[in-house]
Amino acid sequence: MDAIDRVVEQWAREKPELDTEPMAMMGRLIRISKYLETEIAALHKRYDLKLGEFDVLATLRRSGKPYCLTPSGLIESMMLTSGAMTNRLDKLESKALIRRTHSKADRRSVTVELTKEGLTLIDQIMIEHVEIQQKLVRSLTTTQKKNINQLLKTWLSAYE
Repeated sequence: MDAIDRVVEQWAREKPELDTEPMAMMGRLIRISKYLETEIAALHKRYDLKLGEFDVLATLRRSGKPYCLTPSGLIESMMLTSGAMTNRLDKLESKALIRRTHSKADRRSVTVELTKEGLTLIDQIMIEHVEIQQKLVRSLTTTQKKNINQLLKTWLSAYE
């Protein structure tokens, strides 16, 4: 019995008419999410990055050579507001991890690209990032991981 089972048991005793299965599912997802976020945040902190900054670097890296996108391309890829993106880009630029370049043809057009330092950093962090992710799901079998992933995909599709 875990902490969520105890909560469900208490509600079953106090309000037996309640269907608490969704409560149990959400409670476990939220608790698991906090554990996952804590582990990943510790990695980012070691490299003086916030999650959002890491996401920008990772998005640029996975876009492929020449590792550049427009700010609107980044916003679309990451589902952010332009204000949040500008803040992240300012911080990454001050750390010399990205460079913003204005088009010579149209001064209003800007591209964001990884610097050599940014590329080196994100390549290094991604290895550790994936190792931590693997550690975090180590308690599950291959079949369980596939099943959970498919169930979560189905559930998420109801919202997206």
